[in-house]
Amino acid sequence: MDAAQEYRDIAARFTELVEGVPDDATWERRSPVPEWTARDVVAHLVGWFPPFLAGGAGVHLPAGPDVGTDPAGAWRTMSDGVQALLDDPATAQRQLVNPHIGTVPLPEAVARFFTTDVLMHSWDLARATGQDHGLDPDRCAAILEGMRPLDEMLRASGQFGAEVEVGPDADPVSRLMAFVGRDPRDA
Repeated sequence: MDAAQEYRDIAARFTELVEGVPDDATWERRSPVPEWTARDVVAHLVGWFPPFLAGGAGVHLPAGPDVGTDPAGAWRTMSDGVQALLDDPATAQRQLVNPHIGTVPLPEAVARFFTTDVLMHSWDLARATGQDHGLDPDRCAAILEGMRPLDEMLRASGQFGAEVEVGPDADPVSRLMAFVGRDPRDA
């Protein structure tokens, strides 16, 4: 699957979760990420990725409403900008340059760093807001398989907690979440 279609699929589910938040009080519920609310999950995605693109590829995504007052609008505006970028045939020829990862084709950088982040935070948002995550088990299994060899580097980055033990019968979504430090048994 190409980067544009993969993002379309994963972002569509995140958008459904964002739009499924019934009220402002629900946005303030705790997420599985320590110290974060449901609103903070959206703020994280909307906050880190635009500067990453601007600094590494000179891409400036459209600015949306403030996450504090309109998390759904902030997400949709930024996500629509990411999708437009990936749908543009010229993007295939662009590069992202970053001191930590080197030079990477822009669609690959979006897929590796942002699309995967959106998928994992879909689980967080679903948990915080009492919704079904709706994540594809096969996709989660593939992501986990790709991350396992990077275990030491990922943990050293501070981006992930210690792996949580789950039983051998745990489904692929639970295994991925446990790998990144979430306890899928916590309700």
